[in-house]
Amino acid sequence: MARQVFYSFHYKPDCWRASQVRNIGVIEGNRPAPDNEWEEITKGGDEAIKRWTKDQMKYRSCTLVLIGNNTANRKWINYEIIESWNAGMGVVGIYIHGLKNQEGYISEKGENPFDYITYGNTGKKLSTIVRCYDPSGVNSKERYEWISKYISAAVEEAIKIRENN
Repeated sequence: MARQVFYSFHYKPDCWRASQVRNIGVIEGNRPAPDNEWEEITKGGDEAIKRWTKDQMKYRSCTLVLIGNNTANRKWINYEIIESWNAGMGVVGIYIHGLKNQEGYISEKGENPFDYITYGNTGKKLSTIVRCYDPSGVNSKERYEWISKYISAAVEEAIKIRENN
């Protein structure tokens, strides 16, 4: 049975890339809000966005952060990572900058989003625990194939890491 995960990504620039990863189908994910629904959610302010996010995270065992060029240190990405960690979920990152977008372009690699979040009273960065994977390959197709092959293992490893921390 496929794991259920919450996908976290920077919507505007990476929705197409995230959709490619979601369509791999080896893990089940939350349904993204269509643009018009997302506009309604955001009209409700921060509390509405938090409620929607928490509802989407229910019954998920892991949050998969799909890391694009500008994913790191975004308000809602940080919120999703923190909520996931505090809920005891596994958390893992996969860089998607090497996948083509709807216009056929790839982007520059972004920063590690877990470098911006500390955990507990230690002051340590979450990046000292949470893994980020940078798919190998010389082109979009090869990177997609890498993600297809290793995404399930990355999620399973994240869950084990969280169980031990």
